[in-house]
Amino acid sequence: MKESSFTVHDLPKAERPRERLKQFGPEALSAQELLALIIGRGVSKKSVITIAQELLVKFGNIKAISEATIEELSQIKGIGFAKAVQIKACFELGKRKDLEPELKDFDIKDPQSVVKAIRASIKDKAKEHFKLILLNARNKILGVSTISIGSLNASIVHPREVFKDAIVHSAYSVVLAHNHPSGDPEPSEDDLTITKRFIEAGKILGIHVTDHIIISKNGFFSFKDKGLM
Repeated sequence: MKESSFTVHDLPKAERPRERLKQFGPEALSAQELLALIIGRGVSKKSVITIAQELLVKFGNIKAISEATIEELSQIKGIGFAKAVQIKACFELGKRKDLEPELKDFDIKDPQSVVKAIRASIKDKAKEHFKLILLNARNKILGVSTISIGSLNASIVHPREVFKDAIVHSAYSVVLAHNHPSGDPEPSEDDLTITKRFIEAGKILGIHVTDHIIISKNGFFSFKDKGLM
């Protein structure tokens, strides 16, 4: 039988990736088998196992595959746009699991608590990520929402979008947070303007804005600590 016509169904049932994962757990599978499960199925004259193998050969290792662009992944025959997006999504989920601490019942006692909760997930981002930390009456985190991605200015981030999740989750108060890719955590004029705008909007809605924290690789800036709110 030619390798080009090989399919997963040519393997004994006990050796197929799905069955092996079910019986032994994901830890027992090779990188090739795990990739095959993500890709799902092969194409004419090329099995999903072969496609997974070609991915590893082309990029060299799992880390390189995770960093490849959708366009680069799509260069492998059998991986179109949809499968490339699936691969990227799986790696992103794994990354977030590693970066984000368990936020349930996380106590927000001071700016350092906020930084500890979300810094790892945004400090290395190439663009500004504006997040909203939702708190209950005991200052425990109810959730974290990403409000916008890109340069922070009043035309992009509207109070309506900021407070929408806070209202849905019945948040008692919120903390605003965003990163500065430049490495300088000092607030810009837009940062100052937006903070004042959100504080006023929060007063109207009965949702207290307790702080706005700017996070960078080199530190953080707390509006509350600096007496700006």
